[in-house]
Amino acid sequence: MAYSSIEELKLRYEGLRRPFRESIILNPLQTGGRLTEAAKSALMEFGDGYSVCDHCKGRLDTIVSPPVADFVYQDLPTFLDADTVRIMHGAREGKFLVMHAMTSPGDTILVDRNRHYSTDVAAERSGLKIVKVDNSGGIERRINVEDYIPLIKEHKPKLILLTYPDGNYGNLPDAKRLGEIAQEFEVPYLLNAAYAMGRMPLSLKEIGADFMVGSGHKSMASAGPIGVLALRKKWEEQLFAVSPNYKTKEVECLGCTVRGVPLMTLMASFPSIVERVKHWPEEVEKAQWFSKQLEDLGLQQLGEKPHLHDLMMFDTDLFYQISLVHPKKRAFLYDGLKAKGVSGLKHGLTQSMKISTYGTPKVDLEKVLDAFKEMIVPYAHLRK
Repeated sequence: MAYSSIEELKLRYEGLRRPFRESIILNPLQTGGRLTEAAKSALMEFGDGYSVCDHCKGRLDTIVSPPVADFVYQDLPTFLDADTVRIMHGAREGKFLVMHAMTSPGDTILVDRNRHYSTDVAAERSGLKIVKVDNSGGIERRINVEDYIPLIKEHKPKLILLTYPDGNYGNLPDAKRLGEIAQEFEVPYLLNAAYAMGRMPLSLKEIGADFMVGSGHKSMASAGPIGVLALRKKWEEQLFAVSPNYKTKEVECLGCTVRGVPLMTLMASFPSIVERVKHWPEEVEKAQWFSKQLEDLGLQQLGEKPHLHDLMMFDTDLFYQISLVHPKKRAFLYDGLKAKGVSGLKHGLTQSMKISTYGTPKVDLEKVLDAFKEMIVPYAHLRK
């Protein structure tokens, strides 16, 4: 046994506490997932196992109390301008469901070079061949959706996928133009909006996508893990066929998906999500301001400019040069920010950093800038 007594176990796990709960968070995985006060209350109310299922009559998305049915069949479709919505365990599970239902092993799909790794894993699990639409390289790594056209003609894919924005550089390709291309060539189109849904306005129909996935824990103020799959009505029957043996259970969803705290926190945060997407232009303006401040300090933003998303990556060679002469070596950046109440960067990483300004007050971002300045000024002579 790994423990000798219940007392030892209690000592090991009592008082669990998040290390950086009070800090200014820069991690793109977390900024859009901060819980609202309403979600924190729902977390406590529905924390007991399958408490969501107290009034279930056999199918999760038909539960009336709490109002899961209203959320799934009315409010989310309206918010996303979609015909149909299902709750997933995450955006990757939504991608896998679409791939598995829409293709057969050996089929080919097109994906963008900037995609999340889970896109590949979902395709591999479905037995699919992956063809990549390259980015522009260089500093911006742009995806030109016109590059899908020759590959569609060559490979006759059963599905095309675009990441919007990508999770490395925060680039926003022309998703609407790709919708036009998809319709012209009559190929189903899946948009991975894990860092968009819940942060910025999105319309599945305006974009012209057939499917769209989002992430509750990344961008919709939910405890997670949880995701959203939105789609056009024409694909309902293919994606959501029910089991011949269990007439209420949709096979691709394995009957029911998220049944507890993640769903309840997503629902509780939803009114705030609907409101906050209206302020997306302010978030973009704030991100552009922060990027300029960092570049004035000697760092270089990668990805598209002007940048149109809060997620950004920076080339931080200056910090790497400092690490070569600093007493703390590569730990200096992480430790220095931690001492100033800033978290979200990986320990020991100095050559690049990925950050998000989403939902962070400007006064806190100014504190972050001051922390960077204090670490840079003594080593300003290393700046190229």
